[in-house]
Amino acid sequence: MSFHPGKPRWSQAMDERLAVPPIYSPFQPAIHPRFAEIDRQTGEWAEKFGIGSAALRAQLVRQDIGQLAARILPDAQPDVVQVLSDFVMWLFGVDDGCCEEGVEGADPHDLMPVLSRLLRVAQSPSAALLPDDPLARSMRDLRARMALFATPAQATRWVEHLREYFMALVWEAVHRSRGTVPGLDDYTVIRIGDGAAATVAPILEFAYGYELDPNERDAPAARALAEMACFVVSWDNDIFSFHKENRADAYVLNAVKVLRHEYGITAEEALSLAIAQRDRVLIRFLAVRETVLERASPELRRYVDGLGTLIRAAQDWGISSRRYTCPDDPADLPEVFTDVPTDGSAEPLPIPSISWWWDDVRV
Repeated sequence: MSFHPGKPRWSQAMDERLAVPPIYSPFQPAIHPRFAEIDRQTGEWAEKFGIGSAALRAQLVRQDIGQLAARILPDAQPDVVQVLSDFVMWLFGVDDGCCEEGVEGADPHDLMPVLSRLLRVAQSPSAALLPDDPLARSMRDLRARMALFATPAQATRWVEHLREYFMALVWEAVHRSRGTVPGLDDYTVIRIGDGAAATVAPILEFAYGYELDPNERDAPAARALAEMACFVVSWDNDIFSFHKENRADAYVLNAVKVLRHEYGITAEEALSLAIAQRDRVLIRFLAVRETVLERASPELRRYVDGLGTLIRAAQDWGISSRRYTCPDDPADLPEVFTDVPTDGSAEPLPIPSISWWWDDVRV
């Protein structure tokens, strides 16, 4: 792991209030008709298993998590949407409860064993491990319900994406423990992982009853599309969550804050740059998507369409959920999107870890 030389240690003394303009979205919104019921049942599930502290659960159940899942899978069977909704609640229990609010998140040496045990439960739910832990018990429930729809290969790939998510959380905990700020390239690697969007990819398959040929899914162009979707979802989340995280008296990594430190610019300039970066990636996503769809199987076509739905789902939820609107101290978020990007360049972003999306993929 490398730290950006010469960068300052973290300071939470940032009280800027930024107005987020309408951002570029080329995808159409959609939502499952039973979103309200799904959201209610996820709240009940969180209470049943004791996800997070009582105070954290009280916050999470008001954040329309079921609506996010219903937007990601607008046409799927309700039972599968419920699995995704409960899994997203579980992820927030890990991220908010263990990493940002829990004592484990302050030290990667403490966090790593916790996450490793949870990963083992996800891999082998019958293992006699953490029998009384709420996150472990709820993971066993998720795995049992997932097995009703996912093939063994899909479940295994989901666990592997969960491993990547946990690794990124530990990397973030290293910076949290040292009070350091990663450079932009390192942060990009962290954020694509700890945004957890990749864990949704296998669910896009089994939610609609198909299984991708690994040679199609793992071909460079298709893999680039999946990574670009993760980037856009993560950058959008950082843009919409800036106000919420800026209010918190805690160490939080955010693209806007990282860009400030990277380039020594104002918060307003960093916000504009973050929006331009995600716009350029979206432009590349659309170009690569067009090429992929020209020769895609029906399954790959459905998967690629699902990535676009995932991006739009996160956008619609990001500007409407109480998690980011912060009604008691309202964030200045847009109510609509725009069909005009702020940066439509076809040139690669100057971020080495993702330059291959342009350099290695033909369009």
